[in-house]
Amino acid sequence: MNALKSAADLPSLKGRLAVITGGNRGLGFETATALLGAGAQVVIACRDPGKAQAAIGRLQQQHPDAFVQAMALDVADLTAVRRFAAAFKTRFDRLDLLIHNAAAILVPQGLTVDGFETHFGTNHLGPFALTGLLLDCLEAAPAARVVSMSSMAHRLTAGLDPDDPGLKARAYQPMDAYGRSKLAALLFTLELDRRLKARGSRAMALTAHPGYSATNTDLGGFFLRLATRLFAQPAAQGALPALFAATDTTLKGGEYIGPDGFKELRGSPRRVACSAQGRDALMAQRLWALSEQLTGVSYP
Repeated sequence: MNALKSAADLPSLKGRLAVITGGNRGLGFETATALLGAGAQVVIACRDPGKAQAAIGRLQQQHPDAFVQAMALDVADLTAVRRFAAAFKTRFDRLDLLIHNAAAILVPQGLTVDGFETHFGTNHLGPFALTGLLLDCLEAAPAARVVSMSSMAHRLTAGLDPDDPGLKARAYQPMDAYGRSKLAALLFTLELDRRLKARGSRAMALTAHPGYSATNTDLGGFFLRLATRLFAQPAAQGALPALFAATDTTLKGGEYIGPDGFKELRGSPRRVACSAQGRDALMAQRLWALSEQLTGVSYP
C-alpha cells in the first residue's frame, strides 16, 4: 500500500473526470483542490449555485488552468438527482470518479421533499439513486471508482431496520439517525462492489471515513464545538482517506479506508475495519431491495 501523507503525494490524474457532491466546502472542497492539483477534471455538484460559483472562484485562484465546473444537485431530492444525471450525460460520456461527500449531519428530525427521514434520504437514498443513474457513465471509463463517505458514527447506531426506514418505531436521536445513514452508506457501497465484481465490471466501489476532522465546527453543543476546534485534524488531512480510496493502485474494491492514528481519529489513510453490521451481506441485500423500491432506480 502506498503512503499518502498529503495531497502532494497523489499520482497524476490527468485525463480523469471526477464528480464530488458537496464539493463547495469542507472535505468536499479539499478533495476538489487535491484532485485538481493532480490534474483531474472536476465537477462540483452542489445545491446552492452561488456557493458553488464562489468555491470555483477559490479553486481557480489555486489552479488557474484546471478544468472545474459546477452543476446543480440536491441529493435530498430525487427529482433533482435525476435532473443532474440527465444534464451530466449531455455534457460528458464517461465518469472516472464519483465521490459521495454531501451529507446531512446531526440535523433535527425532519423529512426530505420525497418524504424520507432526512439523514437516510440525503446520505443514502440520494447517493444510491445517483450512482445507479450514472452507472453507464462509470462503466464507460477504463477503471472507474465510486467512493462513499461513511463515518465512525456507523458504530454508534442502534441498528438498521429496513422495515422502519422512517425511524418511526423508536425515539428520534440525531446521532442514531446519522449513524444509521452512514451504516446504510457502508452497506450499499460494499454490496455495490460485490455486484460490480459479479458482472465483471472494471469499476469498483470503496468507502472511507475522515476520522475526527474540523469541517463542521458549528455542530453540537458547546463542549463538542470546543473539542472540534481544539483536537480535530484539519479538513485537508480529513480528505485523505477519500483521496486514497479514489486513487491508490493497490486497492481492489470493497475496502474501508480511514486514518491510521489512535482510534482512527486522525492520521494517514489505511485500510480499517468496519463494524459487524457493516459487513452483513444479507442486510445489505435487504437494504438494496428497499432502496430500489423507494428511489425507483433499478440497477442492471
